Amino acid sequence: MADSGLLAHQRQALIAEIVRRSGAVRVADLVEQLGVSDMTVRRDLDALERSGTVKKVHGGAVLGSETAVAEPGFEVKSGLESAAKAAVADAAAALVEPGSVIAISAGTTAFAVAARLLRVPRLTVVTNSLPVADLIRSAGEQHDPDAPSLLLTGGSPTPSAALVGPLADQSIRALHVDLLVLGAHGVSEKAGLTTPNLAESQTNRALIASARRVAVVADHSKWGVVGLSGFAALEDVDVFVTDSGLGEHARGVLAEAVGELVVAEVPAA
Repeated sequence: MADSGLLAHQRQALIAEIVRRSGAVRVADLVEQLGVSDMTVRRDLDALERSGTVKKVHGGAVLGSETAVAEPGFEVKSGLESAAKAAVADAAAALVEPGSVIAISAGTTAFAVAARLLRVPRLTVVTNSLPVADLIRSAGEQHDPDAPSLLLTGGSPTPSAALVGPLADQSIRALHVDLLVLGAHGVSEKAGLTTPNLAESQTNRALIASARRVAVVADHSKWGVVGLSGFAALEDVDVFVTDSGLGEHARGVLAEAVGELVVAEVPAA
C-alpha cells in the first residue's frame, strides 16, 4: 500500500502513472493501493480529468488525451515497483567492471543501479541525473580513495530530475564511455524505447552514441508503455535487464531483438 501521507499532487501523479501503465483503473483498487478514502480518490480523478490526463468512467478512469505527454516526477516514480527495480538494479550492477567509465541516465531504476556501484573501485560516472550526481558526490565526501569520480553533464532539469538540452548534449558528445546504464519511460515491440520528454529523448540519443555498450534497465511495468518520443530501437540495446514479472511474449520479443536479455528474479513478498 502506498503512503497515505502523500500530498494531493503526489497522489495524482501516482494515479496518472498507474493509469498510463494499465490503460484503466478502478476506484476500489486505488483506495486499496493508496490507503485513502473513496471520496479522496474521486476528487483526485476529477482533478486529473480537468487536466486531460484521465477520463472518468463508471467505477474508475481510463487514459485521457494528455496522458502520452505527461511526465511524473522522480519522487513519485521512486515508489513504483520498488521490489522489481531492486532486482533489476542488482543484476545490472553485476555488469560493471572496476576502473571503467560508466554513464548513468536519469530515472529511478538507473538511480538504483548507481546506489549499488558506490563500492565498485575506481569508477568514473558520467550522468545527467541530478539524484545520481548527488549520490556520487556524497560518496566522494567520505574520502574513500575508491569512491567513484563524478562528471555531471550540465543542462536544464526536467520534472524527472534529468539534465537535458543543448548543453547536456554537447558535453556528452565529447565523451566515450565503456557502458551506459539507460532507463526508459516505456518499452514496446514497435516503438522501442520512449519518453514523454522530447529534450530528454535527444539527450538519451547522445548518451547512446557515446557508449561502447548500452544496458537498458526497465522493470516489467514499462513493457507496452509508449511515450511521445522514441530514442532507440530494441536492436540498439546490447543488454536488456528486466525482472521476472515480464510476460512470456515480451521476453520472446526482447530475446530476439536485443543482444542479451537478463531476467532478474523478484523475491516473493
